[in-house]
Amino acid sequence: MKRILVSITLSPEGMGTIKATPELQQAEMRFINTWKEEGILESFFITTKRTGAFLLFNNADGNRTKELIGGLPYFPYMSKVEYFELDKQF
Repeated sequence: MKRILVSITLSPEGMGTIKATPELQQAEMRFINTWKEEGILESFFITTKRTGAFLLFNNADGNRTKELIGGLPYFPYMSKVEYFELDKQF
């Protein structure tokens, strides 16, 4: 079964904005929770330093995944986004 793993790193400047704007954090989590409810987001991990995240998508192709990530409130504050197509073995 195909999955797409997205690795996100936030910029240091962006982290300052995010920390200072609770509304931005709430808006971001609304997207994450909606994707989980819709069944397109399988897993969501935040790095221990809270400077990045890993999202595991299913039921979405590469282009759709890029559109979803591009629509996130945090997107302007991301310094690096990587996409990995995976085949789930078990």
